[in-house]
Amino acid sequence: MEIILYISAAIIAIAFLVLVIYVAKTLTSLQITLNSVAHTLTGLEGQLKGITTETTELLHKTNALAEDLKQKSENLNTAVIAVKEVGTSIQSFNTSIQKVSNKVITEIDNNQEKISQIVQWGNIALEMRDKWKARKQQPESSNEQEGKEASPKRRFLRARS
Repeated sequence: MEIILYISAAIIAIAFLVLVIYVAKTLTSLQITLNSVAHTLTGLEGQLKGITTETTELLHKTNALAEDLKQKSENLNTAVIAVKEVGTSIQSFNTSIQKVSNKVITEIDNNQEKISQIVQWGNIALEMRDKWKARKQQPESSNEQEGKEASPKRRFLRARS
């Protein structure tokens, strides 16, 4: 019986030794895996720092761009308001011109007969002026022809009178 006890103790010792060997192998494998994970996490941490830095720079650039866009939008609003005011001024000017032209047309319609008479009198005055010029030039040209044919004595007498 004692031998059974010794054999049992030996089997338990062998089993415990096998268990310890497998646990050691598992722990060694686990240590290698954990070292690999630690190395990967270190690399990820470095990459995350780079991403964080780039994200921060991008955020600053985005904020600057948004501020610039806001300022340009405000400037553009000022320009749009100025253009709107110019448009309003032009529209007011056009309205004034329309009123004046309507008033002129109304006055022309009211004074149509007077305008016709003035135009007729003007035409008559121009005709009279043309006739007067024609009469004035006619004697001079006939005098010139006579002057060529007349003797110097006759020219002298005509010039005296």
